[in-house]
Amino acid sequence: MALIKSISGIRGTIGGRPGEGLSPLDLVKFTAAYLTWVKEGRDEGRKLRIVVGRDARISGEMVSLLVTGTLMGMGADVVNIGLASTPTTELAVVAENADGGIILTASHNPKQWNALKLLNEKGEFLNDAEGKKVLSIAENERFVFAEVDDLGHESFVDYTAWHIEHVLKLDLVNVEAIKKARFSVAVDAVNSVGGIVVPRLLKALGVAEIVEINCVPDGYFAHNPEPVPENLQATSELVRKGKSDVCFVVDPDVDRLAIINEDGTMFNEEYTLVAVADYVLSFTKGNTVSNLSSSRALRDITELHGGEYNPSAVGEVNVTTMMKATNAVIGGEGNGGVIYPASHYGRDSLVGIGLFLSHLASSGLKCSELRAKYPDYTISKNKIELTPEIDVDDILLKIKEKYRDEQVNDTDGIRIDFDKEWVHLRKSNTEPIIRIYSESRSPERANALAVKIMGVIREIAGI
Repeated sequence: MALIKSISGIRGTIGGRPGEGLSPLDLVKFTAAYLTWVKEGRDEGRKLRIVVGRDARISGEMVSLLVTGTLMGMGADVVNIGLASTPTTELAVVAENADGGIILTASHNPKQWNALKLLNEKGEFLNDAEGKKVLSIAENERFVFAEVDDLGHESFVDYTAWHIEHVLKLDLVNVEAIKKARFSVAVDAVNSVGGIVVPRLLKALGVAEIVEINCVPDGYFAHNPEPVPENLQATSELVRKGKSDVCFVVDPDVDRLAIINEDGTMFNEEYTLVAVADYVLSFTKGNTVSNLSSSRALRDITELHGGEYNPSAVGEVNVTTMMKATNAVIGGEGNGGVIYPASHYGRDSLVGIGLFLSHLASSGLKCSELRAKYPDYTISKNKIELTPEIDVDDILLKIKEKYRDEQVNDTDGIRIDFDKEWVHLRKSNTEPIIRIYSESRSPERANALAVKIMGVIREIAGI
């Protein structure tokens, strides 16, 4: 069993002993700790209001009952939006003028996992200090439940239609162009909430034909739910044999968007943000942000449009913080996460779909032809395992010194930018491991760069 406690929430496998897996006792404890944190700084006599949404995984109903019951037991009113995407829940927090929100999803993890993703009153993830405060409250069990006259109440609201209408109202979502294009669009929703919301969005956008793949929201994931190429071979083959102009693939909570071309080849999840940014920047001049492990293609496109690109530490809250600091008009993560501030500061596949289809329609190109317009980079992902006695921080410092004449960023681990390629080294917080992300113009060059850096690490470590 596994239980992972981090600033962004609590994630674990269902069952097991308390403290070892995501047991009912753990769900109650961390929900109560979160609500205790929300109460701090609020007017003492005011009734708090929390939005709760969930993906379609098998454990979702059980987890939802425990979480909503705990919130009411702590004296808060609950707005239960039921089966809903992560971005839908984020938007609902603001629409309801709520004090916070909890998303019940383990994102791209397999079916045995679930999690509590914690939001503030802006519908955004907690920052480092806030997350640590929640974990401290849980560790010390510093929470008090309400007496009978002060219990909270639960209301039920469906925000799916509201979210879709929100996307359609965005200035750069060109519904008329999408209708005119008469697109046939496939969607693989891995049998989670994307199967509810994405087909409805496509219909509202005027898509001529919608091909549903794995759109039954029963939580029995048809394949590994992380939307990366190695998990989408069967879906790609269906697209290749069919007549769809594009296929959208989302993860279980619909905040990551991958794209498959009309010929069954991968658009590549790293390029979802690149294409959407290209479209946004052609209308709205400004800056962009992605995390340090994302493709440099975004920087190339941004500079082509006269904007400034800024990298952030890995993690959605770090990306959004940098976006606000640099007034970025578009940003996100190379895993298919599109963050469009004109909508909200959260990864949103529905917004991504609306903007991408507008881009594809206005381009007059096939999906594969649109992908061919962009700089072609390949990312290689590796790791090197070290012994516990090796000082990983010391190794990173020595690598930084070795490559001091290159462009080095130590915001989050060590990223070294060379001419048209880079490598990013990040240490694990739980194991003596250094994760190595490298990008270059070809798979061979990206792998060769990773091998070179791993050799340097071994030399420094003496192994």
